[in-house]
Amino acid sequence: NTHNNLEYFFGFSFLLLLLYPHNVGCKACDCGGCYLKSFILEYGNRVNKHCTEYTTTSCEPCTDGTFLDQPNGQTECFPCTKYDAGLKVKSPCTTTSDAVCEPRDGFFCVDRRWYGCVAAQKHRSCKPGQYISQRATTDTECSDCTGETYSNGTSTSCQPHTKCESEGLQQIRPGNHSADSECGPKHDSSNKTAIIVPLVLVAVIIVAVAAAVMWRRKKRPKQSAGRISI
Repeated sequence: NTHNNLEYFFGFSFLLLLLYPHNVGCKACDCGGCYLKSFILEYGNRVNKHCTEYTTTSCEPCTDGTFLDQPNGQTECFPCTKYDAGLKVKSPCTTTSDAVCEPRDGFFCVDRRWYGCVAAQKHRSCKPGQYISQRATTDTECSDCTGETYSNGTSTSCQPHTKCESEGLQQIRPGNHSADSECGPKHDSSNKTAIIVPLVLVAVIIVAVAAAVMWRRKKRPKQSAGRISI
């Protein structure tokens, strides 16, 4: 019986040792808790000093420009990612999440991750006489203008040439696939005639009057000489 009692005693003692927590002095702190001296950290906080059997864990929030986006035992926060010039911020970096970016206008993403775009490239330009047929998540695709249409290469469709006559103007230079028609004011021949004819008549009258005056002046001396001889 004594032997059996000793076996029960040692067996029970061994079981207590297995069940007894190894982190007796490790208590939860404001930003999380401890498990076997390994701190479980909340979002946006880092471990300043790990807990021991006799002290609690010391926690500190991440500073501006750094973040922690998952619970862990990190002693340092991650720096916010710096993205290239072809991206714009969709959501800014906070202490609990990194910045999420998207391509700027005129750029497309060339390196996309599950959380957003990390690198972008500028769309190529179309030539004059072409229009942008596709520009979204991939590079620009260009197509040629047809018929009486034009594009300078920056528009998403070809535009019809201006009809000068329909706007009361006359065509100075016809349009092509890369430029619009050039229009200018009409030169009305009837208006020209109405201006030129009176000017011509006035000029004729002036010349006639001048000729008559000169003729009379030349004639007077002869008449005077004839009277004296008589």
